[in-house]
Amino acid sequence: MALPALLVMAIGKGQQPTPVEAAGDVQRAAGGDLRAFERLYRVHVGRIHSLCRRMMGSEEAPELTQDIFVRAWEKIGTFRGESQFGTWLYRLGVNVILTRRSQHAIRRGRMNDDPEALETVPTRPSGSDHRLDFDRAIEKLPDGARQIFVLHDVEGYTHVEIAEMLEITAGTTKAQLHRARMILRRHLEGARQT
Repeated sequence: MALPALLVMAIGKGQQPTPVEAAGDVQRAAGGDLRAFERLYRVHVGRIHSLCRRMMGSEEAPELTQDIFVRAWEKIGTFRGESQFGTWLYRLGVNVILTRRSQHAIRRGRMNDDPEALETVPTRPSGSDHRLDFDRAIEKLPDGARQIFVLHDVEGYTHVEIAEMLEITAGTTKAQLHRARMILRRHLEGARQT
């Protein structure tokens, strides 16, 4: 089945389904109901877009978000209900993102050893822009460090889970997480001093 055009468009106004409605929507969408899938899209698009933005950057996030939902539409029949639909979709999204990274041949370059990675990020004075500065700082992290930082500190995966996803050792994830935190700390301390 083709993905409906309305899912490729921006989210319109609409009432969010309740969790009970969403559970029924999963079954209906698996049966080919496009409106049910649209409701699922509306419920989950914010979280998926946030994941894409944090792991791949703002430029790729909209297209990657749509790719994840296209894949979800293609694979929804494989959802067995052993977990929440949102958990299944999120894991599917992480897999799509990891595949995209691999396709871009970033995998080999993800362990950037440049200690000056955030030196080019402009800092702002204290104020209500801290979240934006932090998001920009995360985007500027070297790819491997950013990916592990987001998966561990933002999304809550363990080092073992991350190591399995990325096919690296848990020790590497710990080292990259420490590196990401140190780079971010230096950047944020610099922002406070200006």
